[in-house]
This record gives sequence, C-alpha cells and structure tokens, in this order.
Amino acid sequence: MDDKLVSIGEAAELLGVSIDTLRRWDNDGSFPSIKSPKGHRYYSRVQIELYRNDLFSLAEKWAKGNSPAIPPDDFYCESQTVFQSRLTKMERLLEKEVTALPWFSLIVAATGEIGNNSFDHNIGNWPDVLGIFYGYDLKKKTLVLADRGRGVLTTLRQVRPGLENDSEALHTAFTEVVSGRAPEARGNGLKYVKSIIDAYPLTLEFHSGNAIASIESKGELVIRETDQYVRGCVAKISYSLI
Repeated sequence: MDDKLVSIGEAAELLGVSIDTLRRWDNDGSFPSIKSPKGHRYYSRVQIELYRNDLFSLAEKWAKGNSPAIPPDDFYCESQTVFQSRLTKMERLLEKEVTALPWFSLIVAATGEIGNNSFDHNIGNWPDVLGIFYGYDLKKKTLVLADRGRGVLTTLRQVRPGLENDSEALHTAFTEVVSGRAPEARGNGLKYVKSIIDAYPLTLEFHSGNAIASIESKGELVIRETDQYVRGCVAKISYSLI
C-alpha cells in the first residue's frame, strides 16, 4: 500500500468530506493528522484507506493470505512493547470520551487481553510473521486484532488434546478456565473478554481456523463454521455509547 502523505484538501476529496470536518476530527482526536513544522495538516494513504475500507477485512485478508507479508507500519506490532505503546495511545483517545464512555478502560482491557494472548501463546512458535495486526477506527467505534499464529485449536490441544475441531476449541476458550501454555493449568483470557462483552454495549467477532465466535452484550455465545480458514486469529470489537 502506498503510504505517502497527502494534503488535507486531497484527503477531504478522497474521503468525501469537507476540510472543516477533517479539522474537527483532528481536533477531537478521532482522525488525527500528521502536522508539518509549520502546522499544515497531512494524512497518510493508510489512514485514508482505513476509513474507506473495512478494517476487519484488511486484517482478515492479511491473516488468511498465503504470502507472509508484513502489515503496513500503522497496524504492525512486532512485539508486545510496541503493542502496549499503541494500546496506551488508544486509551488516551478513548479517555477523551469519558463523559459518554465511562467504561472505556474495559474496552482497553479486552483489547489488551486478546493482543497479549497472541504474543503469549506463540512465543518461539510463530509460523511465519512474528507479531500482530492491530488497528482501530474510533469514528466507526471498531477495534481489530489479528495474527498469523498457530490458532486456538493447536494452542489448546497442548492442554486439551481431546479437542476435535475449531468450533469446540473456541467454545472451550470462551467458557472454561484453561491455558494454552503447558504445563500451566491457569488462564481465563477469552473468558474474561466474554465477561466484559456480556456486561457492556460491546460486540465481538473472533475467527480462528474455520470457526467464528460471536458475542453480543447480554447475549449468548454463538459459534458457526465457515469455509474461510484463518490459521491464526482475527478479532473485531465494536462498541456503542448507549
């Protein structure tokens, strides 16, 4: 993807909004610009494509691709240190909405749990690209994470060798206290994420292998099979201000 910078006028034309709208989004932190030393606003092509396209589709395409390419820099966290730094930045942006979103820290907690799981459960075993895809679009109230790791089924079979398929593995991950880091017997990462989704106006779509788990606030866990295979994991968290 061409990541050259474009002016605020070009960005407004590409996005189909006014320059004043972009200035307002920049000021409230929801679509920040890159400012020159003289204060002129510029935007990267990646930012613009993120807004114009579906972030989840970009992450899923990367996770499913046969070629182990590195994601664009805006979305690539090659280490937990980079991930934590970008998570903290997102937390600061969400905190600005604290009046309407007093539980913003739980969005951060759920995102951090999923991202850290990718690193913790693939240490020394990344099949190709080390690290995760992590991006968020606060205008659309969406956060996305993905990895090209071993996936939930392979990970949990270390401690639950009897698991038969991806659907069973996802159900176990979201409902039972287990750990994929043998020989540990602890771990409730995705179960904790589910408890947050259950209690707040959030939704989660989590894809691993050929199974997708969907959870809505105060709703049941729904797992379905798909013909789209993801070796690692792709997750989308969406929230509302209701």
